[in-house]
Amino acid sequence: MKGIEREPLPGFRDFEPADCAQRNFIFNQWRSVAHTFGYEEFDGPIVEALVLFTQKSGPEIVEQLFAFQDKGERAIALRPEMTPSLVRMVGKRLATLKRPTKWFNITEQFRYERPQKGRLRSFYQFNADIIGESSSAADAELIALAIATFQKFGLKKEHFHVRLSDRQLWVLWLKAFGVNQEQEVGALLGILDKWERRSPESIQEDLTASFKDSTKATLFLNTTEVLRKARTLDAIRECFHNCQPSSDMEALEQRLSELKVLLQELESLGVRDWVTLDLTIVRGLAYYTGFVFEVFGNGDQGRALAGGGRYDHLFEKLVGQPMPAVGFAAGDVTLTDLLRKQTLFPPDQSAVDCYVVFEQTERQRALLLAQQLRAAGFSVLYSLDLQKDLGKQQKKAYADDPHYVITLTHELVSQAKAQIKGAESEQIVDLKSLPEYLKQ
Repeated sequence: MKGIEREPLPGFRDFEPADCAQRNFIFNQWRSVAHTFGYEEFDGPIVEALVLFTQKSGPEIVEQLFAFQDKGERAIALRPEMTPSLVRMVGKRLATLKRPTKWFNITEQFRYERPQKGRLRSFYQFNADIIGESSSAADAELIALAIATFQKFGLKKEHFHVRLSDRQLWVLWLKAFGVNQEQEVGALLGILDKWERRSPESIQEDLTASFKDSTKATLFLNTTEVLRKARTLDAIRECFHNCQPSSDMEALEQRLSELKVLLQELESLGVRDWVTLDLTIVRGLAYYTGFVFEVFGNGDQGRALAGGGRYDHLFEKLVGQPMPAVGFAAGDVTLTDLLRKQTLFPPDQSAVDCYVVFEQTERQRALLLAQQLRAAGFSVLYSLDLQKDLGKQQKKAYADDPHYVITLTHELVSQAKAQIKGAESEQIVDLKSLPEYLKQ
């Protein structure tokens, strides 16, 4: 009979102890930073009704999900992201919820797509959201929180940066070219989102199909290339001034004023130096309505480390009540790769505090000591082999490399003492004072 498959399914991971320790280190850092910003942790079910995701993203999203029918003939899916669940949970208590609501969570997500570098079918995300606040102060705080999470791992400005953009500016740009219908706007935003990864020829082809006019498509392509390179408010303003046909300059100035306020807020929070104004960021998810941003490793042309933005219309779409909201998510896959590359994971924390070795006559006393030390908060190992003598126990103990080896011999126990040996010291200590000695 053939043995079981030894590797996990494609796109999934095993977490052996060392990997699990690194994963837990990431979770602890995420959780620590979120608490310093005053966010409350929440969680939700790993499966949701399929309609929750199709209503948000359209029926085509099903191809990217682990979707199936349960025994009750309900159409369900493993969650691919947390935002729809958040909206569902918050939506049922909007009338009584304090505002703004600041929630975060750390959860496993699932997407049925081709596994590749930086993207798996199962991954963990840190999600943070502010619900019920429409001002750009909320956007600024989310960006500051995102930056703080990466700083918490020891990453500095030479390691990562934030690219800030605005969907509303892109909508104004499209309107200048006569694109007003929601479906047409969505299609062109999709083209803009993938602009960097495509050839000019393929972009031209799609634009011609969208505008149904090759001359207009060429004009849009050439002027958009200029706008994509703008890195200041004045440069953006100049692009709109030069745009033919003309733009809604009043709406533009209003939006540039709001963007200026956001940049000033980031300056006050002390994180402006990490942020670059960069309209090449569009974000593929259709529900974004305003400022959007992504975090990238410096010199890394791969996938973003984090991304998010404002989604003011999603509550009305899913639960029928309007509510401003902004949030972001950071994944563990790309972050793990970066931390390993920069050797920023702490040393292996798997070593136990104590390994108790003993002469077999003192086994009962040794087990009692192990339990006393565990009750005091120390991790303790001892031999489970009922026949192993002291010498073999010591050999095994030193191979496991604990912080301390505690030895109990008949002679020492008769004096109510134990030998404790660390990397740089060796002492004879009273058994009663042993926990206190270890704490010191």
